[in-house]
Amino acid sequence: MAAGSCLLLLLLPWLVTTSHSPPGCKIRITSKGLDLVKQEGLRFVEQELQNITVSDLHGKEGQFHYNISQVKVMDLQLAFSDLHFQPQQHLVFNINNASISLRFRRQLLYWFFYDIGSINASADGVHIHTVLQLSKDEAGRLKISNITCNASIARMHAGFSGTLRKVYEFLSTFIITGMRFLLSQQICPSLEHASLVLLNSVLDTVPVRNYVDEHIGIDYSLLRDPTVSTDTLDLDFKGMFFPRARENQELENHAVEPVIKETERMVYVAFSEYFFDSAMHAYFQAGVLAIELQGEKVPKDLEVLLRATFFGTIFMLSPAVDAPLRLVLQVSAPPRCTIKPSGTSVSVSAFLNISLVPPDRPAVQLSSMAMETKLSAKVFLQGKALRVQLDLRRFRIYSKQSALESLALFSLQAPLKTLLQLTIMPIINERTKKGVQIPLPEGMDFTKEVVTNHAGFLTVGADLHFSKGLREVIEKYRLAPTTPAYPSSWPTEPSMDPHQL
Repeated sequence: MAAGSCLLLLLLPWLVTTSHSPPGCKIRITSKGLDLVKQEGLRFVEQELQNITVSDLHGKEGQFHYNISQVKVMDLQLAFSDLHFQPQQHLVFNINNASISLRFRRQLLYWFFYDIGSINASADGVHIHTVLQLSKDEAGRLKISNITCNASIARMHAGFSGTLRKVYEFLSTFIITGMRFLLSQQICPSLEHASLVLLNSVLDTVPVRNYVDEHIGIDYSLLRDPTVSTDTLDLDFKGMFFPRARENQELENHAVEPVIKETERMVYVAFSEYFFDSAMHAYFQAGVLAIELQGEKVPKDLEVLLRATFFGTIFMLSPAVDAPLRLVLQVSAPPRCTIKPSGTSVSVSAFLNISLVPPDRPAVQLSSMAMETKLSAKVFLQGKALRVQLDLRRFRIYSKQSALESLALFSLQAPLKTLLQLTIMPIINERTKKGVQIPLPEGMDFTKEVVTNHAGFLTVGADLHFSKGLREVIEKYRLAPTTPAYPSSWPTEPSMDPHQL
């Protein structure tokens, strides 16, 4: 028994370590970003409080019968507010010394006298304290899972007028006390509905598991509940791409975990090598990292050089001398990304098959050569789209048959490199031009982005900008609170054409 307990204690640190899955993508929101969110959130809270519904107030004091109805919020002054982080998973929103102006309809019956009109009232010293608990839901999406709220009104007064003003002043204690109670009781339910229903509908617009194109998709599910410090909110996302033909396929993450230390900008987004490796692995699994050039698609200068290089072989294959050439370039293993402080690069291994394709006859292979290339990658953020632009840095070809043939192929090094630069690279960059969306709610975008490379990961520091207000986004998704995970405008079945790059 003792030996088993000791073994468990020895294994405990290892079990804790292995249970922590490193994120492929990480987002940090700082206090500066929270200040911007507070400004937009304050406008939203004002709109919600203006829609407060207060029950009618009626009663009897002696021969006086009164009824207060149609209570309407006319104006709010929320001058003193604060939104801040509270460890471990909370946001705290405080409103202090606010004022609410009201107007309501009065009805009074005293013996045979009946009076009707409106009354202007004011609630001053309004204090609201709310704590929002943030967590990961079952789908891996950030949600407000709970809210605690306390609201109080320090004082309230009403201005009475009309022939029965003295009577109202006599009854003002009853009326004002009742209105103060009813109003304070409606503040927290209104904010709870705004948080748990309306704000969560905005968080529903964050992409969790979406298609990128007809070949691959991305999984942005949260790995764990958010981590909140006094200055930051950190979100760990899976950040894994997958082939649409194998949507349940998992790629184990062995990359360095991104570490964000900065707090100067409103938001930081970090991507590990795993994020980019999984994208290239998904494309490789989808079978689209290949291209075929035949006949007129082969550049003339390259065709002349290839025919001269393989002249003897072609001559021996007569009458196939005039047959068109076919070049098939295919990646032989998933490309790998390397991120260093000096820059980002992608290593690619491929093979190139050169064949003659005589009409109505089987193709005749002239050569099969291996290729090793290294591409430099420029990563940048535009709006909410992460984009990559690739450029050919190094290129080498060699024969898989013999060293002698590798020497003979040396003359093809330069023209094939030119072929890659002029023909293949534009196709690849056109595919990466669209980019992939970063998991932010709709209506929120990045500005002033700066990319910084580290060992094993890169970070994008940026400021935030609201292109749409919270109310606008909520109204848009009121009938359909969640966005479809797989947009119907894309094909339901992935294309498996191996000749698409």
